Amino acid sequence: MVKMFLTSSFIDVVEQFREFVKEDLNGKTVTFIPTASIPEEIDHYVYSAKEAFTNLGIVVEELDISTASLEEIKEKLEQNNFIYISGGNTFYLLQELKRSGADKIIIKQVEQGKLYIGESAGTVVTSPNINYINLIDDKDKAPDLDTFEGLNLINFYPVPHYNNEPFKKVVADLITQYDSNLNIVPFSNSEVIRVSQNSIDIS
Repeated sequence: MVKMFLTSSFIDVVEQFREFVKEDLNGKTVTFIPTASIPEEIDHYVYSAKEAFTNLGIVVEELDISTASLEEIKEKLEQNNFIYISGGNTFYLLQELKRSGADKIIIKQVEQGKLYIGESAGTVVTSPNINYINLIDDKDKAPDLDTFEGLNLINFYPVPHYNNEPFKKVVADLITQYDSNLNIVPFSNSEVIRVSQNSIDIS
């Protein structure tokens, strides 16, 4: 059973996460993947998410897939309760997911029912193909990426930060460009896309 909590800004929807999980979070563990933030100048959202998980009583196990071995990636993903992937550059994130082999492990675990939490780039990468996010993220930061095929865990194309600055105009331009030929789903920093089995809820 696929179960995902897809966000634009995790810190803004922490209470919704608590309600979504519906279980005691104290002592649970999350594999915290900040890799998308590495090529970005702004990364405050990584620290905010870490603090939010800690405040929920969740133990944060950080895993940078750009430097970790496949064995370490497997071990951490297998032993922890949840998977979280941060915001940042979606193209760089996908490049490192594919290069490290983490993509296949994550897909398998999510399909087997492990909860996936995505934030911005971590949400976009679950789509069938990430090329549509090119107006927001710089492809040049992923020079070794040879395919834009995403994790394909959902059949639509989420667009984070809808109506939120500083992304308001570029998100509007993206929607104008792609809305006629892709199933675009814009959502704001205060909204969440909840995926549970075959049910999708946005609020």
